[in-house]
Amino acid sequence: MQTLRKVLEQAEANTVAIGHFNISDLVTLKAVFEAARDLNAPVVVGTSEGERQFMGVRQVAAIVKSLREEYDFPIFLNADHTHSLPSALEAAKAGFDWIVFDVSTLPFEENVRQTKAAVETLKALRPDILVEGEIGDIGSGSEIHDTAPDLQKGLTTPAEAKQFVDETGVDTLAPAVGNMHGMLKSMVAGNTKKRLDIERIREVKTEARIFMTLHGASGTDDDDLREAIAAGMTVVHINTEVRLAWRRGLDGALAKQPNEIVPYKVLPQAVDSVKQVVAARLALFSTGRRARPAVR
Repeated sequence: MQTLRKVLEQAEANTVAIGHFNISDLVTLKAVFEAARDLNAPVVVGTSEGERQFMGVRQVAAIVKSLREEYDFPIFLNADHTHSLPSALEAAKAGFDWIVFDVSTLPFEENVRQTKAAVETLKALRPDILVEGEIGDIGSGSEIHDTAPDLQKGLTTPAEAKQFVDETGVDTLAPAVGNMHGMLKSMVAGNTKKRLDIERIREVKTEARIFMTLHGASGTDDDDLREAIAAGMTVVHINTEVRLAWRRGLDGALAKQPNEIVPYKVLPQAVDSVKQVVAARLALFSTGRRARPAVR
């Protein structure tokens, strides 16, 4: 079985991206796994601190590990947006493959200091684990928002990215390049799309020369996603679209079967709804475009 690092290296070499989808329950995990297997595409499932609290840290790690081993399939588990070292260590000890250590709301120098300490501590515990750091402002909450925050002042600069990577030793970097957590109501309605700063992605990649992750990609224009991958994004995070598909699938199932009380007779429609979204995103992410700066 390939390691997560090898999977990311192969994605870099092929100028494609690995899909990362957050999960909150067995329905979303089942949908992501089935979609990835159908397309034979490596995949990462992520759980935020809230999602881990709901599912259980050791429990979700055990389920993902069992899927990887039983089906001999490259599915990996990420501790998404982990805001403290104790929480990161809990996930690392449970067997997570990747930790997003996110203290990006702190001043830059403090972000560097705490992220560097987290990398050193986590690597001492598990040398194989990947650690991601985040700089800039992409908002918060994979939810449906009325209005978008002003993120222009929080965009990542190439110089910051290089300094952050050099001083912290992170394996992957999550920059702010016009991306935003959650979706606007107008995006849900299909009237608007998120747009990315593609040139900034290219410049940050050139300076940082590291695996880069696009957080908050739900609701982003498809062409922008293709260009972002071509410019240097190695992993693309989708969460709000998954949650929206889950809700729509569940609502549809309950409307069709208002008297049904057996969960396994209702939930398959939610699985199918999420699976369609995941499959479409995985297909888009796997289409290579052109060469980009290599990871050092």
